[in-house]
Parts: sequence; structure tokens; C-alpha cells
Amino acid sequence: MKKFLTLIFAALLAVAAAAQVDKMKDILDDEMDADNYTLRFYNALNGDPIKGATITIEEVGTFVTDAEGKIKFPRAEEDALYLVNFSADGYITTDVSLEAVAGTIFNNRVSISPVMAMENMRIIVDWGRRPADLDAHLTKDNSFHISYRDMKAAQDGEARLDRDDTDSWGPETITIRQVDTEGHYEFWVQDYTNRADENSRKLSKSKATVKVYGNNRLLEQFNIPTDDRGNKWHVFTIDQGKIVPTNYITAEK
Repeated sequence: MKKFLTLIFAALLAVAAAAQVDKMKDILDDEMDADNYTLRFYNALNGDPIKGATITIEEVGTFVTDAEGKIKFPRAEEDALYLVNFSADGYITTDVSLEAVAGTIFNNRVSISPVMAMENMRIIVDWGRRPADLDAHLTKDNSFHISYRDMKAAQDGEARLDRDDTDSWGPETITIRQVDTEGHYEFWVQDYTNRADENSRKLSKSKATVKVYGNNRLLEQFNIPTDDRGNKWHVFTIDQGKIVPTNYITAEK
């Protein structure tokens, strides 16, 4: 029986490894396309690709995502800032700006929040291929610490970790049921992969972004500061119900 279970486990590992190789090959093929940029859109709660979404890129055109949640559009001859509108049934209509520099879009994977209750707030982290594991953390003073290793859900149900990603790209997603206007919250992202290296630049090179949804619209979007050292990205606080940007990288022992 033990040998049989070992074989089953090995087979599952092989399937997972093959899926990751296919995923990597697909991403590399996209990046090597000399004529087109690729954008990919995902459900922030489960990481599934969003099929059939309408994507409008200002001064470029309108596209529909395929079964893999992606579109392709012509590369610009120079660096460019693209204004992108996402629209799909069951999802929050979202406008994002994406920067292309030296033939690469800062982050071409965009996770979108499904429609939620008006009083909810949802925080979504996307990033690139490296580091493999970034972790979202949300604290409320004298109440809870939401993360993969602390509480995945507050005891009173006020907040929960919807999705923990450990193999690159994200999303990592946290939802607050209703923000306490008298509470103090802090949100940050830890580079779990390089948690022991306080001087690492890998977090700052992760192409990480954070989107904050509330009132069924996109409230804020943050891009990680580049070329900084540290393994913790402190993104924002919430005070008196308002998002206060901090957006700095620091070291965490």
C-alpha cells in the first residue's frame, strides 16, 4: 500500500511539473513574439483565465480574450503607456495603465476582481516569474494578521485570504468584508522566497503590482519601487476608512 501511494504521489508531482513546464513555454513564446505584445487576464479569486472579456486599448483597438484569457496586439516602435479597459460579465469593469519599456510590458498579467458586495474591499497582488513566492499580509491593530501562516480568515469573518500563490505570477488575494472606519490597517508584501536576504533586489525586480477594489470599482493601483534592496514591500495603510499610500521597500528579519 505504501509503495502504491508513493507511486501515486510521484505521478501527481510529474503532472504538476509538466503543467509548469507548459506554462513556462507558453509565457516564453509570448515574450519572444517580435510583432505583438500579449496581455493575460485572470480571476483574482481562483487564478483561472477569463475567457470572452472585452479589452479596449486606447488608440490601439478592441480585442476579446481567448480560452487562455489572453489577447495579442501590435508592438509599438517606441516605449509606450497603454490605457487598457477590461469589461466582462460578472467582473468589475477595470481601467489600468500598462507601461512598455525596451520591448517589455512592466507586467502583462492582470488579475481582475469578480463583482462583490459594495461594502467589500479586495486587495490583489500580481507579479512576474521571479521570485516564485510573494506573500500578501494584512493587519488590523489589536485584531488580526491575515496571511498564509497567520490567520487565513479573521475570527469574526471581517477579512480572509482568498488565494495563496507559491509558484510565480500570482494572484494573491485578500478580501475585507467591511472596512472599520475607526481601525488602522497595514498591507504589505513579503518576498518569502528571499526572506533570509535583507539586501536582496529580487523583490524590487519582481514587477509586482497591487490593485485595491472597493465600491465595485478600482480604487488604487501600485507598482513596486524598482532597484531597491529589501524583502518587504510596505504598500499602504487604511486610516479612517481611507487608503494612505506608503509604497516603500524595507528589510524584514
